[in-house]
Amino acid sequence: MTRTLYAIGDIHGQLGMLEDALAMIDADGGTNARVVFLGDYVDRGPDSKGVIDTLVQGQSTGLDWVCLKGNHDRFFEWYLAPDGPRFDPHLLVGYHWFHPAIGGTETIASYGVYLPDRIRKADLAVLLHAEVPDTHKAFLRALKTSHHENGLFFAHAGIRPGVPLDQQVENDLLWIRQEFHSDKRNHGSIVVHGHTPVDAPERYANRINLDTGAGYGRPLTVAVFEGDEVFRLTDAGRERIPSRS
Repeated sequence: MTRTLYAIGDIHGQLGMLEDALAMIDADGGTNARVVFLGDYVDRGPDSKGVIDTLVQGQSTGLDWVCLKGNHDRFFEWYLAPDGPRFDPHLLVGYHWFHPAIGGTETIASYGVYLPDRIRKADLAVLLHAEVPDTHKAFLRALKTSHHENGLFFAHAGIRPGVPLDQQVENDLLWIRQEFHSDKRNHGSIVVHGHTPVDAPERYANRINLDTGAGYGRPLTVAVFEGDEVFRLTDAGRERIPSRS
C-alpha cells in the first residue's frame, strides 16, 4: 500500500499562507505527514526569511519533509556563493535577482538588508552574508532537485521529455517550461511540479502543476496524493482535482 503524500506549490515568501497550509496538513494527516515542497521559497512575498525559518525548524525537529530547490532559491544561494555572487545565465538579458519582476529585493529586505541607490554587487553580498544565518545558507545548499516516490516524480519546473528521470539535469528541473508542458508522452512517472503560475491546480495524464501564484498574492496550493487519487486540500477538506485532456 502506498503512503499518502502531501505537496505544496511555490511559496515565494508568503509565510502566512505556508502556516495555513501546514495547519491544514496537520488536521488532515497529522504531524507525521510526508510533505514534499516544490521549491521557490523566496522572492516577491514579504517574508522569505520567515518561510526558510519555518522549513529549517521543521527539518531540525524531524518532520518528514522533502524540500526541493526552485530557480528562485538558487538565485539566493548563488548570490551567497563563497567566491562571490554568481548570476544565472538562464535569465533574459536585462534581468537579474533584484529586477522588480524577480523579487530579490523583497528577499533581502526580510533579512533587514535594503538596496541602496548605488552599491557594488560584491559589497551587497558581504552585507547579506552578515545577516543570513548559517542554517539558512546550509538549507539552500542542501536542497534536492527532485524526489521520486509512489510513481510520482517531484521537481520544481518539470523534466526534459525523452531523458530518463534519473538522468535529468538541474537547469531543466529548475527552469523548463514549454518543451515539457506541450509534451503528452508518458514519462514513466507522473511529474508533479510548480514554476509556472496557473489559476488552479492542473492535472494531466503525465503531469500536475501546483503553482497557483502565491508569489503574486494568489492562493497557495496543497495537494494530497492517495493511491490514484489527487486532491486539493482546503479549509473545508479535500477537493478532487479533475483530470484534463
